[in-house]
Amino acid sequence: MNPKNPKLLRWILVETSHPGNVGSAARALKTMGFGDLRLINPKLSGIAQESEAIALASGAGDVLAQSQESHSLESAVEGCSLVLGLTSRDREFGPPALNWIDARPLILKTLAADQKVALVFGPERTGLDNQHLSLCTHRVWLDANPQYPSLNLAQALMVCAFTLREAINSDPEEALSIPSKDLNDYADPAAVAAMLDHWQDGLEAIGYLDPANPKKLMARLQALFARSRLQKEEIDLLRGIAKQMLLRK
Repeated sequence: MNPKNPKLLRWILVETSHPGNVGSAARALKTMGFGDLRLINPKLSGIAQESEAIALASGAGDVLAQSQESHSLESAVEGCSLVLGLTSRDREFGPPALNWIDARPLILKTLAADQKVALVFGPERTGLDNQHLSLCTHRVWLDANPQYPSLNLAQALMVCAFTLREAINSDPEEALSIPSKDLNDYADPAAVAAMLDHWQDGLEAIGYLDPANPKKLMARLQALFARSRLQKEEIDLLRGIAKQMLLRK
C-alpha cells in the first residue's frame, strides 16, 4: 500500500472556460508533485494547447501535454473508489458532504488501499451542478469566509494540492490504519449512475415512476445510494431487481 503514489490521483476540471486556469492548474499540480489532469468539455477544444495556458503553466508544459480532454465525466471517474466534488454550495440532494479537513484522511486511506481517487472541480462561473455531483461519492467544501466563499478555480486546486501534499507527508501511518479490504469492493460512481438509469427504466416499467411527472424520486434514490457507498456486489443485486422490473413491462 502506498499513500504517496501520485498516479492514483486524478484532478478533473469540468467545463473550464479560461485557458489561464488550465495552465495555472497544471503549474500547481507539478509544484506539489501531482499530475493526471483531466479536462471535461472545456469551452475551447484543445484548451491545454492555448498560448495563455502554456504561458501560465510556466514550466509545467509536460502536465499540459499529458492532460486528457474528453466529453465524458463518467469515463473520467470510472475505476475511482472515491470521487470528491469540490463546491461550497449546499444542495437539497446529492452525495454526503464533508469539509476538506475531514476529506483528507479519507483520501489517504483510499490511496493506502491502492484505490484511485478523483477530485472534481466545476466551471468557473457556476461550479458543479447536480448532474456532476451525481457522479461523486462526496461533496466537499473548503473552509472559507462564509460571507464570500468563492475561490478562483486555480486557487482552489492549489489549496487542495498543497494541503493534500502536506497531509500525505505529515503522517503516512494514519493512512495505513484501515484494512484495504474495506475499500477494495466499493463501486465507482459511474457504475452507480448506470445502475440508477437501469432502475429508472424499471420503475417506469412497473408504473411507479411517471416520466411526465417524476418529482424528485430519482434524486432521492441517488442521495440514498450515495450515502450507502454501494459495493460492486450490491450493484449487481440492484441491477438484477431492475431487470425483473423490466420483465413486468
